[in-house]
Amino acid sequence: MLGVAAGSAYAMAGLAAPTMSGETLPFPAVDPRAKRGGTLRVGQMVGRMYDPATYNWNEMSNQTRPMLEYLTMVGPDNVVRPMLLESWQPSADLKTWILRVRGGVMWHNGEELTAEHVAWNIRRWADPSLGSSNLGLSTFAALTEYSGDKDPKGSAVRRPLPNGVEVLDARTVRLNLAQPVLSVAEDCGEYCTLVVHPSFKPPLSRNPIGTGPYTVTELRVAERCILKRVTQTTDGKPFRYWGGDVYLDEIHFYHYEQENQTIALASGSVDAVYELTIDQLELAQSIPGAQISSVQSAQTLCCRMQVDAKPFDDIRVRRAMVKAADNAAIKNLVFGEHGSVGHNFHVAPIHPEYAALPVPARDVAGARQLLREAGYENGLDVTIVVGNNDGPWQQAVCEALRDQVKEAGIRIAVDVVSASKFWEVWNKVPFGATSWGHRPLGTMALAQAYRSGASWNDSHFADAAFDAALSDAESTIDVVARREKMMKVEHILRDAAVAVQPLWRPIFILASSKVQGYRPHPARQMQLTKVWLA
Repeated sequence: MLGVAAGSAYAMAGLAAPTMSGETLPFPAVDPRAKRGGTLRVGQMVGRMYDPATYNWNEMSNQTRPMLEYLTMVGPDNVVRPMLLESWQPSADLKTWILRVRGGVMWHNGEELTAEHVAWNIRRWADPSLGSSNLGLSTFAALTEYSGDKDPKGSAVRRPLPNGVEVLDARTVRLNLAQPVLSVAEDCGEYCTLVVHPSFKPPLSRNPIGTGPYTVTELRVAERCILKRVTQTTDGKPFRYWGGDVYLDEIHFYHYEQENQTIALASGSVDAVYELTIDQLELAQSIPGAQISSVQSAQTLCCRMQVDAKPFDDIRVRRAMVKAADNAAIKNLVFGEHGSVGHNFHVAPIHPEYAALPVPARDVAGARQLLREAGYENGLDVTIVVGNNDGPWQQAVCEALRDQVKEAGIRIAVDVVSASKFWEVWNKVPFGATSWGHRPLGTMALAQAYRSGASWNDSHFADAAFDAALSDAESTIDVVARREKMMKVEHILRDAAVAVQPLWRPIFILASSKVQGYRPHPARQMQLTKVWLA
């Protein structure tokens, strides 16, 4: 699908393409019944809007997406399409990429989007001093090099490549990458890559300049976020949105914790919710006129162990944990017939490069033997920290794991903390249940979560053979050949016993009968530009 329009890519795959506005637009086709006007009320957690490149909640991006936009957009069908870019074209070796910037895109201040603006954003994402998780994406990591210096913790310091991002003309940017990267288009649609104006200074909520059809007019963290249609630029001229018709006058986000969102919709307090959790599915089915939609995703929960922290610095302990777990039983207990079983290597069946590996049988006796060899004759006591930031099903997973591994002598205490507290400690605790969002390619989460030194590598896993194998897969366009190479990547990660990863879960959304065009997205992105109210 590299350098090929989405419709053509569907045809090449022998699939029927969804009806879209056009080959070069990322939006669904215009609904002839669509009506203008009204306010959409959304129930989700309301976070601060400080710097989109350093967001750590997807909800923050949902609040921002109607105002700021991406270079590309991954649709509900997991296909990437041009957004602020008009097209992209890689070289044969995937090290040089030409990005063509869309013409006629207007900023809220009346300026037109240019290649300089795009280059400024990409350079910013690739600057290690920003502290953005974007640096864990292969594209932006490949725009850096090692400086030869060490930070106070002894880790190698990276710096931007001197000529990594070039502006060729007013609408063309060239990326000169240090190594081949397959996922440039997908990386440019990840949730922390919202494009800001070069005048940006945080917090965004105080100086919002975007290219989207809405702007924020009020933000009260943990209470509400109010967005209104932009009709005039900041200098008083008519604002013209590049993406065509937009229907809603306002979008309001109201703060509801995950467990209260379905009740809020049932009471009429909101029109749509961020996510319907599996434990509230039956309640949602009882709401008159409620619309329930779902999509399979690569969303998961990793009960990960830090490989450099006791007792998990001993691989025998980690392997004992994995051997004593029954992933299929956990999935069936928590999600029933929904979702699919995970096999501890963080590549999902919906990923194009997924390679199925033989599934080892649960081995409680083998787990006990490994513990004895590691010096834990009387078993082992550990604590797992979970934040339920995606719902109480996460705690249920941890409790199911606890009940299973105690047969092998591993005694797990489940420490449930608030979602906000969890995100303060998620990458610090030796044993934690980390939720990972959907990525359209299997290589993408591996690069962020397990590549040596990646900013979101919360297990501290570092393996040169894994890094090399992943880079090899990332440099391979042909999906069959890439799948073969991913077998090696998956084997290395699974054999290292970094995590118990029991399942891949579906995404459910819930809306009232009047909400039209609101679709479930595997990455839980709210794409509201074309939503309307009946």
